[in-house]
Amino acid sequence: MLAEYQQHTQERAQLSIPPLPLDAVQTSKLCELLKNPAPGTEELLLYLLRDRIPPGVDQAAYVKAGFLTAIAKQEITSPLISPIAAVELLGTMVGGYNVQSLIDLLSSPVAETAATALSKILLVYDAFNDVLELSKTNKYAKQVVNSWVEAEWFTLRPTLPESITVTVFKVPGETNTDDLSPATHATTRPDIPLHALAMLETRQPGSLETIADLKKKGYPVAYVGDVVGTGSSRKSAINSVLWHLGNDIPFVPNKRAGGYILGSAIAPIFFNTAEDAGALPIQCNVTKMATGDIITIYPYKGEVTNAAGEVISTFSLKPDTILDEVRAGGRIPLLIGRTLTDKTRLALGLTPTNLFIRPQAPTETGKGYTLAQKMVGKASGLPGVRSGTSCEPIMTTVGSQDTTGPMTRDELKELACLGFSADLVMQSFCHTAAYPKPIDIKTHQELPDFISSRGGVALRPGDGIIHSWLNRMLLPDTVGTGGDSHTRFPLGISFPAGSGLVAFAGALGVMPLDMPESVLVRFKGELQPGITLRDIVNAIPYVAMQKGLLSVEKQNKKNVFSGKILEIEGLPNLKVEQAFELTDASAERSCAGCTIKLSEETIAEYLRSNIALLKNMVARGYSDARTIMRRVAKMEEWLANPVLLSADTDAEYAEIIEIDLNEIKEPIVAAPNDPDNVKLLSEVANDPVQEVFVGSCMTNIGHYRATAKILEGAGAVKARLWIAPPTRMDEHQLKAEGVYNVFVSANARTEIPGCSLCMGNQARVEDNTTVFSTSTRNFNNRMGKGAQVYLGSAELAAVCALLERIPTVKEYMEIVGEKINPFADNLYRYLNFDQIVGFEDEGRVISKEEQAALV
Repeated sequence: MLAEYQQHTQERAQLSIPPLPLDAVQTSKLCELLKNPAPGTEELLLYLLRDRIPPGVDQAAYVKAGFLTAIAKQEITSPLISPIAAVELLGTMVGGYNVQSLIDLLSSPVAETAATALSKILLVYDAFNDVLELSKTNKYAKQVVNSWVEAEWFTLRPTLPESITVTVFKVPGETNTDDLSPATHATTRPDIPLHALAMLETRQPGSLETIADLKKKGYPVAYVGDVVGTGSSRKSAINSVLWHLGNDIPFVPNKRAGGYILGSAIAPIFFNTAEDAGALPIQCNVTKMATGDIITIYPYKGEVTNAAGEVISTFSLKPDTILDEVRAGGRIPLLIGRTLTDKTRLALGLTPTNLFIRPQAPTETGKGYTLAQKMVGKASGLPGVRSGTSCEPIMTTVGSQDTTGPMTRDELKELACLGFSADLVMQSFCHTAAYPKPIDIKTHQELPDFISSRGGVALRPGDGIIHSWLNRMLLPDTVGTGGDSHTRFPLGISFPAGSGLVAFAGALGVMPLDMPESVLVRFKGELQPGITLRDIVNAIPYVAMQKGLLSVEKQNKKNVFSGKILEIEGLPNLKVEQAFELTDASAERSCAGCTIKLSEETIAEYLRSNIALLKNMVARGYSDARTIMRRVAKMEEWLANPVLLSADTDAEYAEIIEIDLNEIKEPIVAAPNDPDNVKLLSEVANDPVQEVFVGSCMTNIGHYRATAKILEGAGAVKARLWIAPPTRMDEHQLKAEGVYNVFVSANARTEIPGCSLCMGNQARVEDNTTVFSTSTRNFNNRMGKGAQVYLGSAELAAVCALLERIPTVKEYMEIVGEKINPFADNLYRYLNFDQIVGFEDEGRVISKEEQAALV
């Protein structure tokens, strides 16, 4: 084992990265070696045990905890580890498998050391009650309780200094998370050091060498940019930044925390993920900063000075609690630790401590609440929550997908999670199903059991896109999150997050939230002929630009939506599948979340359909079946008493934007290569198009029928056409209707249900090609190297495929007038599973009797 490990270490050293942490088998062999170490290996063996095994509830941690516990209880011996040393090492394992051992050891000869070790552990969960009870009769347990009361886990850590001198590493313009964590390297994300080698490889080649040179100046290196962290919610982006600019975490292999990030604008999910990781993100004007500059940050004064001592920028730290977050090692450990201290003091009848900076409640205005404020209020046990309020709403629904799922799994292990507290946690396999690499196949085999054994719901490769499924599991007016930036519920509200916060939400059933302000978009008028819902999606940034509330340029960028909740009114009779197009696209506005006001009838129709789908999942043998049936029962409960929240008429918004549908008379597209770069069809007509993609979470079954109707009878199209339906149910229905025959005649490349081209980690378009796509984003190099990508409707995409160029408004209107408008009612029908005879029994492998017993 040692020889293999040393060879692996040498191979990784050639990449300037550390070896992988030990797995359970290696740890077991290590423990055997430690019982009788060979001469000359002692230091290496101790290092491996202390520093190279994952903490929490990783299987390797299970082996380590068992070995150290046996030494502490003097059941086995090692010449290198005394019982006292074994207890001290147990105290470095964060939580999980070590906790019960340390509690047991409070009544042993090493009790004093065990008490010191347990005092540092925050992830005790239900064992809190055991320690509290034991403290009545055991002085060492009492010592632990007193330590929790005094928050020594916090006070023993250093405070943020008055001044911090750093060297600037600046990436001008906008840095999105795909620049920091390229989708083409998605499979390496759980291996943080290896994945970090790809950071900025396309956006700014040579950056890693520059950072290495800057470190030679002797100061920490700070990441600086005009706009930082837009795009996907992937925590791997923060992981990569902190791997190069952060600090090692003691006893936690291959992961770093801390660091400094400065941006004129920092995307909200990226900002929150930085907080969680213990970094200090600062929003301030960075125009007077350049790579290589030595600057000093004064966190308490809110100033940044240059080497000459001149003030070059000012800022206000946000949120109020961020100084405590940095001191605690991150927002997540602060929340867990603060809760532990508060809970302990409450149990002992003590008043809350004043050691922490408590979130300040915003000034009460006496005004009404927005829809989002009421939804978050309901999840927090309140009538409403004002913007600026720090709260921890209940997470009713949590989603995870397969390129972030392995990271979420690792975070859950570190959180010592053996069972979900959130009511429903769902895992999909949509980003890697089409062209899985060996590591993806391993994930497909192992991750479902990891999720379902904790009470979660695991989908199967080929089922389709996370959002198209997760939306089918939602409850009205509830709150959730997901490890994908497009987790934008059309029912209730969701706040997408990085893997660490998603794991926290799943494990603890709540999520910290600083309630954002809201921007109201109110539609009026009627949809005009030839105008699709995707055009309405693009009308939001288009109208915002006309009003001076949004700009495309990155320096001093304007974006009224950034970090705020988008609230949509005026389209109550949309189907939920249609409504999701609007909420989904709020990700491209850098919104924190989105609500849309829908009618009771629309929602009831959707829930009846979803109940049939969920029952069919149980019949097909999906796990965890009890979780699925519990969600069915809650849907049925809502249908029996349908009540919906509504915004108050005097609710306050940061901005109100009215959009008159009567005035939108031609399609609107996002031009290369920015989702904000929206233009009228007439402005881009006749631009050439070599490839067309109809797919992604922005599509539903109606889009594929419409695409086929336009292509019908045309034979092979001129452009390269990609088709990827969002779910296996869509694919099945489209094939049954003969739609796929049209795609075959058009010479289209049909992909299995899933994300396909959208993220750029599976198949990709040709280099330097021009693409018209129905997908979510058109960032540089996302779908293909050098690709120029337009975003718009499926109907317009089909016309582009026919013509191999973007049509004129006249051409487009003529085609849809002939092919679409007369058949619209038939084309835009949605999947109501409750109306499909025998649907609940399709693919049944579980008997009806077994299924009934799950309720």
